[in-house]
Amino acid sequence: MELWPWLTAALLLLVLLLQLSRSARFYAKIGLYCVLCFTVAAVAAVVCLLRHGGRTVENMSIISWPIRRFKYLYGLRFEVKGGQELEVDRPCVIISNHQSILDMMGLMEVLPDRCVQIAKRELLFLGPVGLIMYLGGVLFIDRQRSRTAMTVMSDVGKRMVREKLKVWIYPEGTRNDSGDLLPFKKGAFHLAIQAQVPIIPVVYSSFSSFYNYKTKLFTSGTIKVEVLDAIPTTGLTVADVPELLDTCQQAMRATFFHVSQLPRENGAPAGPDAQASQ
Repeated sequence: MELWPWLTAALLLLVLLLQLSRSARFYAKIGLYCVLCFTVAAVAAVVCLLRHGGRTVENMSIISWPIRRFKYLYGLRFEVKGGQELEVDRPCVIISNHQSILDMMGLMEVLPDRCVQIAKRELLFLGPVGLIMYLGGVLFIDRQRSRTAMTVMSDVGKRMVREKLKVWIYPEGTRNDSGDLLPFKKGAFHLAIQAQVPIIPVVYSSFSSFYNYKTKLFTSGTIKVEVLDAIPTTGLTVADVPELLDTCQQAMRATFFHVSQLPRENGAPAGPDAQASQ
């Protein structure tokens, strides 16, 4: 029996479905994104092992190069402001908002040299994706065991100063596409004060104009990225964590509404332009 007529018909049906159904287009794009991530991770893992022989932060440059090319396939554009703050040769804690699985593209777009991420331990078991994260020096935290997590963070503080590492953390702790920022967890701020290194907030504009999981929207769009001025922690102690957390969250929240051009909600402070005019 000839298979070509059936394959042709199936292909035509798929094309028609993608044209007519927003959900079909959404899941097709997400499926392709996942396939790309796993494929790139598998290939990059081999390259990392051949080039550096194992786990090192230097592998991040190998990992980031192909992922930065994903944006062309999806019609995404990044506009970065203040990126020079991330290139300073010093250890620091970088914090940013966390919206969806697409955040990886945004992360790699501005990722500075010698920067590692803090991630939940479950990601380590995602096959080639977990392997490439491990090889890139990602630090895994078991969020179900707070004592173990605190020990890891303490070790990270010593290591980042010794090796001049930058550490990237999502202080919301989970993905959030609510149109606002979730309350921040304290880990990033304890780490910065323990190591006496500055905090650099990075804010990504809302994806809602081109990506929405609930409505199955996934089109092309522009993501604005604003890197805020470094916030020093020299001389601060654990007692200063709540105030430092609040300062960072308010600055990031104001910037998020500003770059996203969203209405202020829940008493969110005005953005930089509005503040300057007052």
